[in-house]
Amino acid sequence: MNNETADTTDQALLAIRVWRRLDSGRIPCYTCPVSEAVSARIFKTDWFSKAAKKADICDADLCKAIEQVKLGQCDDLGGGVFKKRLDKNRHRSIVVAKGGRYWVYSYLFAKKDRENINKNEIEDFRKIADTYVKITEKEIELALENEILLEICHGEKV
Repeated sequence: MNNETADTTDQALLAIRVWRRLDSGRIPCYTCPVSEAVSARIFKTDWFSKAAKKADICDADLCKAIEQVKLGQCDDLGGGVFKKRLDKNRHRSIVVAKGGRYWVYSYLFAKKDRENINKNEIEDFRKIADTYVKITEKEIELALENEILLEICHGEKV
């Protein structure tokens, strides 16, 4: 396992631990089709925020990209995990969105640095997507207060 893969897995496992700690056994809701999630809130993780800043990808670009993801203009990796090309096809983002309420930019990588994420990483991101189905508004607010998540777009059309 290379350092990049280890970092991705560590990020995924950290997110799962955070949400499991917040989760107290609630029953997950059903997922909705991408087209129904138009009014969902959009976030980026603190890790993604740092990586996007380093890659010079601004929030306005992320908001435009998420609109394209909602239209299905992305790679659907299944289980609420989507891969979207950014920055004139130089970077790839992993977006988790399951349940139709939250879209979360979770991982970013440069195409020149790695071709794709592996199957184990996709499974980790699917587990993360499952946690977002169960999370409450109160838990989202806690994550925002602790800067685990940063909200972008704020419901505005780009």
